[in-house]
Amino acid sequence: MRRNQVAIVGAAETTELGVIPNMSQIQLHADAALNAIADAGLKLSDIDGFATAVETPQQICHYLGITPTWVDGTSVGGCSFMLHVRHAAAAIEAGLCKTVLITHAESGKSNIGRTPRMTGPDSLNGQFEFPYGVTTPASMFPIPVLRYMKTHGITHEEIAMVAVVQREWAAKNPRATMKEPITVADVLNSRMIAYPFRILQCCLVTDGGGALILTSADRARDFPTKPVYILGSGESVETPMVSQMQTFDSSRAFRVAGPLAFKEAGITHKDVDHLMVYDAFAHLPLYGLGDLGFMPHEEVGKFIAAGHTRPGGKLPLNTNGGGLSYMHSGMYGMYALQESVRQMRGVAPAQVPGAKISVCHGVGGMFAASGTIIFTNER
Repeated sequence: MRRNQVAIVGAAETTELGVIPNMSQIQLHADAALNAIADAGLKLSDIDGFATAVETPQQICHYLGITPTWVDGTSVGGCSFMLHVRHAAAAIEAGLCKTVLITHAESGKSNIGRTPRMTGPDSLNGQFEFPYGVTTPASMFPIPVLRYMKTHGITHEEIAMVAVVQREWAAKNPRATMKEPITVADVLNSRMIAYPFRILQCCLVTDGGGALILTSADRARDFPTKPVYILGSGESVETPMVSQMQTFDSSRAFRVAGPLAFKEAGITHKDVDHLMVYDAFAHLPLYGLGDLGFMPHEEVGKFIAAGHTRPGGKLPLNTNGGGLSYMHSGMYGMYALQESVRQMRGVAPAQVPGAKISVCHGVGGMFAASGTIIFTNER
């Protein structure tokens, strides 16, 4: 994909975030879609490309009343929407469609019309992980995290600091679920979930959704909103069993997707003004900093503990509050993308002054997939 040839021209989340017991999951999709379409100044009839995850594209298209010429139902977990952005950009460049709508919604808290997620019994994790009790993120992540801590000298206090700093960002965001300041002691004294994770190191469980609209950079000039250009992208997948149980480290998919995006964008780490790293648990920003190549893994905990990612720091990270404090409906990637777009538009509640390049890095399927999108507001 070529740099700066496709732009985000519409971006919005559902009207409400948090606990939404009066709307089903498909209604949340529609709410986010209509908000993004309004943001772009379009009509439903203008959409000729569509992508979503978990729900099938035909289900949402039928509900919205659109008939696209290009669809993508890639569903690899929480980073699916990073992959959708990459695929949509390629489709627009190839002339398969002109205007792509990407939606995500999940009734993660209220469970109203929520699509069940299933793991096939003949899959690798169904055969070799589930029988031993490794069935959820909370049961899968602790083993490799403890190995990661031992290997790279990461302390409990440093991981706890991730949650503290992201709560500082959330306090600046009116739509954040959790805004009350917390300390490292608060985190380490909160209820144990699965050692070493305590509840303040685990993502929220909420309802909500979001949507993006993409078109060519040339057409983007005619839209009412400030275009946000796609500078680079990358994606990769692997089996959760390999990434978590064999390497006892961060995901190889992480280490493939990120460098691909940086290479395509033609930038260095010093060029990055703003960073979003998927944070279903507090350790993921540490993995992201190391795997993206910002610094060796031995330095990531100290880097965050020193305040470099907090408001006013040299590398603002997860500025909406992240999945730990902003919201997390079950697949967080869409909300990370939304914050990157807000930062590039200059309209984020906790705006990073002068930010020109934002890296949005996601993980999905319990480390089975990764996607990275690099945005810029300059062409």
